[in-house]
Amino acid sequence: MGTRRTGPLSVGTDRHVSVSGEAVGAGAAHGTFGELLQGVLEGNGRDFLVTLPISLSSTAEFRLTEGAGEVKVSPVHKRKSQALAQRILRSRRIDSGGVLTLTSTLPEGKGLASSSADLVATAHAVGDCLGLRFTESEIEALLREVEPSDGVMYRGIVAFYHREVQLKERLGFLPPLTIVAHDIGGMVDTVLFNRSPKPFDAADRKKYSKLLDRLREAVSCGDLETVGEISTHSAHMNSKIMARAYFDDILRICHEVEGLGLVLAHSGTNLGILLRDDISDHADRLSHARKSCEALPGVVSLYRSMGPHSYDADEEVTVSNNSRGI
Repeated sequence: MGTRRTGPLSVGTDRHVSVSGEAVGAGAAHGTFGELLQGVLEGNGRDFLVTLPISLSSTAEFRLTEGAGEVKVSPVHKRKSQALAQRILRSRRIDSGGVLTLTSTLPEGKGLASSSADLVATAHAVGDCLGLRFTESEIEALLREVEPSDGVMYRGIVAFYHREVQLKERLGFLPPLTIVAHDIGGMVDTVLFNRSPKPFDAADRKKYSKLLDRLREAVSCGDLETVGEISTHSAHMNSKIMARAYFDDILRICHEVEGLGLVLAHSGTNLGILLRDDISDHADRLSHARKSCEALPGVVSLYRSMGPHSYDADEEVTVSNNSRGI
């Protein structure tokens, strides 16, 4: 990211600020492949999720222009990002507008946090344009007024209260993993999904709390097998809310390739098989999993999760007609 200005701009005064010339800022945010764990906790009864950051992302460029009275956005349907940019400007008492341009490799409505990534990227871009560097907690506060968020303002794996848009805790990093994803098609409105009450009883909440305790320990010591076991358990428990077509078929394929487990977009359309990369026959297992999933109705995609060093060298995902692949 880097700000480029062709005229003076002052921020943080008690009066309205006018722009002379033009200023440009950029921002980015990664998505998450659904959740390693999502449910309701014992004790506080709060909805939570645990992220699995992936290499796909949203990027934003904001061009603040003298004489522009409002923020225009491209693509035009990114209204929430447009409103967020406008709100940030007004909160800083800047009376100009500009153009917000969003580019994303994250498919929409699939449970990969495309909307949250757009908003986080927008906040970074507007801040960069104004010479500000928003902290993660400041971005939380900005998004809290818009919609539930997936916690993608944070690097690494985090436990997150998505309805309140509040960090619970940072869990750390895992090595990059391959995800063979099966998409049943359609789209899910995450906002509407999160407004629905979850049918989890006291026993479920107790189980989710124990699963989070185990996941915290597994991530901290790099226990991939336990991570996969917990993620599979969470995917299975989500059937109380929304039954997932071909779940048993994909679980069978996962067993055939000795995958770590399943990972679900709990409020989306994707179900993935987690494969570790540090095995000699990784290519064979990946090929078998992909071909077997392609035999099912739907679209197959390959994604990469983010390791501790992945944020410095983002990985690309290419798209073919009937499937997506690394």
